[in-house]
Amino acid sequence: MLTNEYLKRVYDETANRNSTDKEFLQAVYEVFDSLQPYVEKHPELEANGIMERLVEPDRMVSFRVAWVDDAGKVRVNRGYRCQFNSSIGPYKGGLRFHPTVTRSVIKFLGFEQIFKNSLTSLPLGGGKGGSDFDPKGKSDAEIMRFCQAFMTELHRYIGADVDVPAGDIGVGGREIGYLFGQYKFLKNNFTGVLTGKGLAFGGSLARTEATGYGLLYFVEEMLKCMKGESLEGKTVVISGAGNVAIYAAQKAMQLGAKVVTMSDSKGYVYDPNGINLDVMKHIKEVERARISEYAKRVPGATYGDNRSDVWKIPCDIALPCATQNELHEDDAKALVANGVTVVAEGANMPSTPEAIEYLLAHGVLFGPAKAANAGGVATSGLEMSQNSQRFSWTFEEVDKKLKEIMVNIFHNSYNASKDCGMEGNLVVGANVAGFIKVSNAMLAEGIF
Repeated sequence: MLTNEYLKRVYDETANRNSTDKEFLQAVYEVFDSLQPYVEKHPELEANGIMERLVEPDRMVSFRVAWVDDAGKVRVNRGYRCQFNSSIGPYKGGLRFHPTVTRSVIKFLGFEQIFKNSLTSLPLGGGKGGSDFDPKGKSDAEIMRFCQAFMTELHRYIGADVDVPAGDIGVGGREIGYLFGQYKFLKNNFTGVLTGKGLAFGGSLARTEATGYGLLYFVEEMLKCMKGESLEGKTVVISGAGNVAIYAAQKAMQLGAKVVTMSDSKGYVYDPNGINLDVMKHIKEVERARISEYAKRVPGATYGDNRSDVWKIPCDIALPCATQNELHEDDAKALVANGVTVVAEGANMPSTPEAIEYLLAHGVLFGPAKAANAGGVATSGLEMSQNSQRFSWTFEEVDKKLKEIMVNIFHNSYNASKDCGMEGNLVVGANVAGFIKVSNAMLAEGIF
């Protein structure tokens, strides 16, 4: 509950001005609630209007995306780019192509990105973008035409030292390639304006694996420092079957854990013997098929058509890696009843506030998304560095830097939680640690 008068007033004003943006308001409230101990000690924040400025994007661009499908029919989608805050560096954040994309979703993601990028210690501001276009069921030619139309508008607002988008849900290597090609054509300029590029044209090794790997490096450090344990022998449930989930599962297995579930939008699979990742990767990355195929091919695996039932499977560690608000309070209760000790977020804001409150109240170690899933943007920042140097590092070099960043994020978040008198509450710690760097830059740069 907001008890600080300054934060309460700013939140109420924000809610009145953004009354239909429920995801954005949820993200703002969670951050404000965490920042109360810090804001109480720093009256200069109110004197300089830091919170009022923080919740208002530098700019929010929306535009029409008209393209032609394979049948020759003109289709129209909405495109967005939210350039939220560039106090510590150029705007950085992914593009999401999914039917659920709205102005509110893009604003919430951009707001979260401010603090996530700050936590990496890299000079990156916060932004996000995307479209309500659905790549599923589209041919490569249709996706190419959409990406070209999308970039024809977006290119006006981005640049290597201005705003550097990356991928997100629905935007993988194929889409980034088409987007980059159109940018290069329009600008006659080969520059590191997008990250997540193919290795042949400026991409970074380990970028594909980065968010999932980074999540497990964070969990590994959290377990070691807060419980004196490792991942060895732990049972893990994972939601999602996209890039983050697949590589989180891979790294969990490498660290000695057994992953027993994965899911997609239609349902989930449970494999008590441990997910066969080769089969899963072929189904999701090569065939682009439904996860139900896994149960047909792997003896002992079962399929359920209610994806939220994944949280009813007994486990030591739960990793929500699908989408926002997928883990509710009832799911948290089921996890606790079945003995979960760690929940760490691989997706952006996948746990509702009620679920987080319940998990923390019952002693579960909780890794919030802006800290635990920062590995993707961290490696995107490393890709930007390589592009600037016209140089590339080996997989091992990038992976080592990624692990160092994730370990530092944990310790910075943990130390900030101690400084706030809430030791071990990494929600508070991550928000405060990310906020301090941004607010200090905003204070130093003046009012604009």
